[in-house]
Amino acid sequence: MNWLLVVAGAVVGAPLRYLTDRAVQAWYGSVFPFGTFAVNAVACLLLGTLTGAVLAGEEASRLQLLLGTGLCGALSTYSTFSYETLRLAERGWRFLAAVNVVASVLVGLGAVHLGSWLADELFA
Repeated sequence: MNWLLVVAGAVVGAPLRYLTDRAVQAWYGSVFPFGTFAVNAVACLLLGTLTGAVLAGEEASRLQLLLGTGLCGALSTYSTFSYETLRLAERGWRFLAAVNVVASVLVGLGAVHLGSWLADELFA
């Protein structure tokens, strides 16, 4: 029955990703994929915090399935990141494509680290 927790999280995460992406893109109105960048960063922060909490023994594995695998898995999107980066490069915005790759990796890793640190501070 663990798969139901993953599905339940994904049912929330996927529409949340879409709606957040559209709202952020409408706000910035740029060729740079700020919406995908934002949802991926938020998902990394949430996953880092949740994983840190689980490692500290504060949260159950069922919550990790629901929020980590389900919600964060559906909220973040590597395929859209890849597609949007390729489209930037194909349209001649190679510098923006490179910025997207470097910034996404650095911000994602930083967000996971920050989330883990926050959980460590909260639950230590």
